[in-house]
Amino acid sequence: MKIDWDNLGFSYMKTPFRYVSRWKDGKWDEGALTEENTITLHEGSSALHYGQQCFEGLKAYRRKDGGINLFRTDQNSQRMNRSAERLMMPAIPQEKFIDAVKQVVLANEEFVPPYESGGTLYLRPLLIGVGEGIGVKPAPEYIFTVFCMPVGAYFKGGLTPTNFVVSDYDRAAPFGTGAVKVGGNYAASLQPGHEAHEKNFSDCIYLDPATHTKIEEVGSANFFGITKDGKFVTPYSPSILPSITKYSLLYLAKERLGLEAEESDVRLDELDKFAEAGACGTAAVISPIGGIQNKEDFHVFYSETEVGPVTQKLYKELTGIQFGDVEAPEGWIIKVS
Repeated sequence: MKIDWDNLGFSYMKTPFRYVSRWKDGKWDEGALTEENTITLHEGSSALHYGQQCFEGLKAYRRKDGGINLFRTDQNSQRMNRSAERLMMPAIPQEKFIDAVKQVVLANEEFVPPYESGGTLYLRPLLIGVGEGIGVKPAPEYIFTVFCMPVGAYFKGGLTPTNFVVSDYDRAAPFGTGAVKVGGNYAASLQPGHEAHEKNFSDCIYLDPATHTKIEEVGSANFFGITKDGKFVTPYSPSILPSITKYSLLYLAKERLGLEAEESDVRLDELDKFAEAGACGTAAVISPIGGIQNKEDFHVFYSETEVGPVTQKLYKELTGIQFGDVEAPEGWIIKVS
């Protein structure tokens, strides 16, 4: 397969190997790599009828010396188990999760993009409830799988400002499943996302479902802003997915850039206090927000065409750590090879 490493999109590509493990009779089997990229399910599987499933997203990074890094994989493991607990699915031991990820990366090593391309190997761990059933209850069996593919930037243009529009739809209910990574949250975002794209916006801005006055998420990514007095601010809410990228940026803003950093309300009527803004997440990394359309009002942050200086510094620090060019905080990097 000939791959144009410099022009990777964010789409599915079949790679040779994936990992599959099954849970039955109260325990996980050993798990193994397979070349089969389809899963056969019983027609009564709870994942199909009642959405009993969750997933994760993480990346493998090619270092300049040719080796491969994983970034904060323990945090993905912990978040997947929080999702599993919320949907009454069995936990996946952290050692098993990380081992599965490592196996998939090493088995598909030739698909980790070269360092100079800026691309990454995206990994998708998935946990689904399967087996005979029809009532609204937890499944009798579960499948845990990890597959991968090389990817480029999630938002077209990479580190280039794009515009977003405030959605009238709610992403998640207060105290619902917004804080866990389950498919139903994303299914609910398809229509508002489609409508935003039709209006030539990158995606939606979702407000808090209780009052519709505060920013919560940016499409499937988290929001952050840099205030005019140099503070890194990102929203806090029980219905926001706790982004590993967001918490990494909170740490880096404070410890590496010397900024005050906090999770707090980001009110839609107080956007003027921000000099810069962006979306962040594993897929998006950092996507600068040029402007936000809210009904008839269009608010521009730093610029619609240029990236703000603090956003640039955060991006450089984060990606430098991920690709092995900048020293990482202790425990953030696993060297696979």
